[in-house]
Amino acid sequence: MKYLFLLFACALAHGQNVAPGIPALNEPVSNFAQTNHVVASPATHDDKAALAITFGTDASWPNLYFKADTPWDWRDYAGIRVGLYNPGDKAVAVSLRVDNAGANGTDHCNTTQQLVPPGESATLTLYFSTTDRKRFWGMRGIPVRGPMGTGAPLDLSQITAWQLYLNRPEQSHTILLTSVALFGEGGDLAEKVPFPFIDAYGQYKHLAWPGKIHSDEALRLAHAREAESRATQPSANLDAYGGWKDGPQLEATGWFRTARVDDKWWFVTPEGHLFFSVGPDCVGTWSRTFVEGRDDWFEWLPDEADPRFKVAYGYAKNVHSMAETINGTGKTFGFYGANLMRAYGGGWNEAWQKNTVARLRSWGFNTIGNWSEWDLMKQSAMPFVVHLNLGGVRPIEAASGYWAKMMDVYDPSFGEAVTKAIAKGTESWRNNKQCLGYFVDNELAWEGVVKGVLNSGPEQPARIAFEAFLQERHEEIAKLNTAWKTNHANWADIGEPKNYTATTTSDLEAFLEVFATTYYRGITEAFAKHAPNQLYLGSRFATAPEPVVRACAQFADVVSFNVYATGLSPSNDVLFASLNKPVLIGEFHFGATDRGMFHTGLVPVATQADRGAAYTRYVEAMLRHPAVVGCHWFQYVDEPTTGRTYDGENYNIGFVDITDQPYPLLVEAATAIHRRMYGLRYSR
Repeated sequence: MKYLFLLFACALAHGQNVAPGIPALNEPVSNFAQTNHVVASPATHDDKAALAITFGTDASWPNLYFKADTPWDWRDYAGIRVGLYNPGDKAVAVSLRVDNAGANGTDHCNTTQQLVPPGESATLTLYFSTTDRKRFWGMRGIPVRGPMGTGAPLDLSQITAWQLYLNRPEQSHTILLTSVALFGEGGDLAEKVPFPFIDAYGQYKHLAWPGKIHSDEALRLAHAREAESRATQPSANLDAYGGWKDGPQLEATGWFRTARVDDKWWFVTPEGHLFFSVGPDCVGTWSRTFVEGRDDWFEWLPDEADPRFKVAYGYAKNVHSMAETINGTGKTFGFYGANLMRAYGGGWNEAWQKNTVARLRSWGFNTIGNWSEWDLMKQSAMPFVVHLNLGGVRPIEAASGYWAKMMDVYDPSFGEAVTKAIAKGTESWRNNKQCLGYFVDNELAWEGVVKGVLNSGPEQPARIAFEAFLQERHEEIAKLNTAWKTNHANWADIGEPKNYTATTTSDLEAFLEVFATTYYRGITEAFAKHAPNQLYLGSRFATAPEPVVRACAQFADVVSFNVYATGLSPSNDVLFASLNKPVLIGEFHFGATDRGMFHTGLVPVATQADRGAAYTRYVEAMLRHPAVVGCHWFQYVDEPTTGRTYDGENYNIGFVDITDQPYPLLVEAATAIHRRMYGLRYSR
């Protein structure tokens, strides 16, 4: 087979490179790839060569397969990046895999996936997992290379193939392959990253960038200059809560509420003015990174007995992920807090609170977002949201979930947990009129409920409820077998179906909605008892089946979603419009790696200027959507350069960096859109 190469510019010290295994898309497909249950042919997109790939449904993983006659050497690169365009009317999850010999989808390969919305372009990026990355444990992004790949370490000198594929498509889809390139800097990290590589301020040592701090004096001076130059004029004529006084006057109930005005949903302040909520999450000083087992990483750490920095030390155990090297347990240090101590001296926390609130108001924010410091919320005189968690509930043992298994809402422990969490969690806030409302739980694993129940033992309460639900719908096991095309001997025999009929799908979706209804009804009833004047803001969906979202909309005052994207997809639009409830975006962000950080976060852009532009576009899109009543940025400060203790995230997602310096271009963009948001939102 003939293999063609694509010449591309690569921002590396070694300049122009010819990359083996990368096709020229204007050539016949048979010259460079095998088609397995796909049809591929040359096409154009934006007047450039592309490849139209139509994936069939007669195979579990239809794929376009690029195979090497002799192994390719990709050691000079950090990853492979593929441009895609979806001309269809449905979102398509496209997967990319890179292989060594013996790859089987799990071993000897790296994989990634990207959802391509209908009518939109997307970039599918795979960072190679390599053995020399193990030295940099506890970080999702590492020096020189950037974000870490998933899967077994690859031998980049022996790449045997790569492929694009769909996972069990239910219908045919056509995707345009618009570009392919290897990118980034490969080579031996031991040679490229001298130790220590983190300076005394928690910054990466081996790069320079505008605003990098090199001394305590420079840190204090930067804080003073920023405070002096800070804008003080208000973004609009606002009431005491940040509501729009120049807009219509609605009933003043003395509490935050929601209302639909001219077919657009709004929050309404206690004074009766329209309010669109914008604010950063995680406004706090507690950020920590592991120093345990990393003695040679840092050029400076203070003596643990040093009274000046003692409070910056901590200890973590049983973390979620990325710290297996130390069994998830060990000493931690907070460089962000230490830098605040240097900048403000004694009384640093109070000074930080005062400065932070002044910043947020100056930048046009009107809300302190989720997971923020409680003292700040109490003293800031700004609206805020409160987060509560249900703890101690028996899980569905056979379920799966990224953060945790879904709780069993039919177990008696659920009702007890709801009562305890709502009664106790609202004590400090139920009389505070600045409280915009409450989130309960976060990114629950709803997708694991149905399979978890189907695979649970007979003693699982949700399983017992499920069998009763089916008996009520079908009366007899014979009738269920006919509808499901199964051969179960009795109700207890029901397991995960091998094939789904329309009735099977309908039954399982209906049970999931009943399950979710039980969850949301219980929480709503508890709020009615313990905080009747305040809003229940939902459970912050990352992904969730529509039956669950419908159940939430039936009971919550506001339905909340964490939407990490460049904006709302058409499917978001349709779903939000169907709920007949206001929608709050609980998390979004954009990040880059041009200021010494190793990971962009969940939605990458190239530069700090691009972060500002992306923020403007996102907020404008939310302001124009009739259901959306606010959007909260995740998060106020960058995550630690060497990874947060909980799961190794080290994303450039802050409005301020680890030395507490604002990102000027992001701040300027946010301030500008915030100053015109009410007029833009209210305009016809």
